[in-house]
Amino acid sequence: MTDELTRLANGVLWPGFLGTQAPSWLTEELQNGLAGVVYFAQNMGPDVAALSAELRAANPRVLIGVDEEGGSVTRLEAGSGSTLPGAAQLGVLNDLAATRATGAELARRVAAAGANVVLAPVADVNTDPRNPVIGVRAFGSDTEEVSAHVVASVEGIQGGGIAACVKHFPGHGDTHLDSHHALPSIDLTPAEIERDHLPPFRAAIAAGVDSIMTAHIVVPAWGEQPATLNADVLGMLRRDGFEGVIITDALDMAAIRESVGIGGGAAQALIAGVDLICIGNPTNPGPAMLPDQDERDFHAARDGILAALRDGSLSRERLEEAVARVARLGEKLAAAEVAQSEVLDAAEIVARALSVQGALPAASASALSVIDARTRSTLAVDSAAAYVGETLAEGGFRVRVDTTEVSPEETSAAIAEAVRVASERDLQVIALVDRLHSSAAQRDLVAQVALAASDAVVVNVGLASAQTELPLPLLDVRAASRIGAAVARERLIGAS
Repeated sequence: MTDELTRLANGVLWPGFLGTQAPSWLTEELQNGLAGVVYFAQNMGPDVAALSAELRAANPRVLIGVDEEGGSVTRLEAGSGSTLPGAAQLGVLNDLAATRATGAELARRVAAAGANVVLAPVADVNTDPRNPVIGVRAFGSDTEEVSAHVVASVEGIQGGGIAACVKHFPGHGDTHLDSHHALPSIDLTPAEIERDHLPPFRAAIAAGVDSIMTAHIVVPAWGEQPATLNADVLGMLRRDGFEGVIITDALDMAAIRESVGIGGGAAQALIAGVDLICIGNPTNPGPAMLPDQDERDFHAARDGILAALRDGSLSRERLEEAVARVARLGEKLAAAEVAQSEVLDAAEIVARALSVQGALPAASASALSVIDARTRSTLAVDSAAAYVGETLAEGGFRVRVDTTEVSPEETSAAIAEAVRVASERDLQVIALVDRLHSSAAQRDLVAQVALAASDAVVVNVGLASAQTELPLPLLDVRAASRIGAAVARERLIGAS
């Protein structure tokens, strides 16, 4: 009986793992019914497709997920930066054909890696510009437009034979805390959430989306439990006609790990109506990560489920229901044919999404002197990854200065150095920022740059804000990506 229950529990677990090869514990658990794995940056070795084939050999119905959104969030191109348009770029362009084509290309790339579930698109409506974790990952702040782009993205992804996973239900767009580090609360009325945040998820359900990811957010009007653990909140999905797989956001995020724990979270999520437990990225503890963190987190989740079965808080019937839903998705994807997509002109889409406030100076420099003042990366978004500044500064100069971590004197010295090099080498001075709308320190840096170099330009890879008045012209890119930086560089050097 214990072996049977262990196999059942395995059928709802979706761990991450360390390394570019499958560890022995992982292949053994796949042979014993483990639902699948989620790929993160550390798994992107020289032959990911061969790794996927090995996992599929251990379990032909394996669900291999990738947290790949394009724009500021990439795992497949973690080392060099995304070459796909991001959601905010697609949203401002507001060309549903471009969004659908980007989804199809995303599906093609995921399939080429041997995976079959993409943790995208983001269906959150970003109504709080302070939001530290969604921002440019959302298609925008207009509910109707976000809904249309979510449907187009789902159609593009699933038309390619890959499962889409819209996230983060019931909407993470009105938070100003990051659930990777804390438990956000949304103090909106049910009517406001119904009006502004649920429609994109309902549109995705109507479009036949295969899976939906929960959010670790509390809506006080609906109880004290975060949505991931709240049966009343998750029940909305079934009442709206969703028959697919409900997936948790990662249980190793602080909102769960530091409250009920991974094991308690796994059990409570299943009781609440979740079908698949995304355990998370074992590298998230950073320096505190143990050599076997992946296996430890996996066992913590499974032990929590088995304990709940033993004490009766989780019924076997509920677990079997979840296992069945996950298995049906695995069978569907195993039989799916991967469609070929047309070649996507991603650079053309990104270029169309650029916008300018003020007048860019006439291009006379062949390269840029970049003052990279972006905030540090979060666990979800590698917004401060070096490749953004390095791509923008290719052939020129780059100095890194995070205004949240250095002294005013260090900031002034970095600006002076960038201006000095620009003068000596005839470069264009650039202030690279990502939080103009919410960071007074970044706005102050821009003011200092304007005093030191009156012909400088601000490049913003974060949320655009028409309300932000600057003393310099502004180029809004709307993604911290390699392709965004490359297109911006071309625009600045080629501007007239």
